[in-house]
Amino acid sequence: MRLVALVSGGIDSPVAAYKMAMTGADVILLHMDNRPHTDDRCLEKVKKIASRLSAVTKKEILLYVASHGENQTLIRKNCDSGYQCVLCKRLMMRVAKEFALRNECSGIVMGDSLGQVASQTLRNIRAESFDLSVPVLRPLIGLDKLEIEAVAKEIGTYGISIMPESPCGVVPQRPITEAEPLRTVMQQSYLEFDEMAAASADSAKRVQ
Repeated sequence: MRLVALVSGGIDSPVAAYKMAMTGADVILLHMDNRPHTDDRCLEKVKKIASRLSAVTKKEILLYVASHGENQTLIRKNCDSGYQCVLCKRLMMRVAKEFALRNECSGIVMGDSLGQVASQTLRNIRAESFDLSVPVLRPLIGLDKLEIEAVAKEIGTYGISIMPESPCGVVPQRPITEAEPLRTVMQQSYLEFDEMAAASADSAKRVQ
């Protein structure tokens, strides 16, 4: 089984990728490059995380990076600000789907933990993955933050993940927490969504 794992510089997504790798899956990491809405430190953290995951799993875990900053700009310009995070996540998953199809991957791995942040309420998770048509695996969905941090410390990614970086510059003051799929799709219609996803997938480059 080959899977693409969306990975950020945070604590959760590396643990999700690790858990799936340890089940026997071949995991490819895909990082969505949010610059200029963040800085270079996030990418450097992700490179270190990829190296650590390769070491702890004793597998070659490849890291690809796809552009996402312009997508964020277009969402902010054209859509309801409350939907910024939901549409960001939905678009990242669509890029991961395109990447998965091109690289013979069977599904997408996410670091979601239910209710931990605004984009991870049950309604938002539904809106983000609505009509995706690719399996989405969420190995951390029932874990709380302390449980996830414990695993991150055990595998050696925690210290990397907490290194400082610039926060995302487009997070709205009041992100929606109960997004409806049809309302989300309506917001999506203000964008060239499929073209944006394809362009980001085209931009994916192996960096490690």
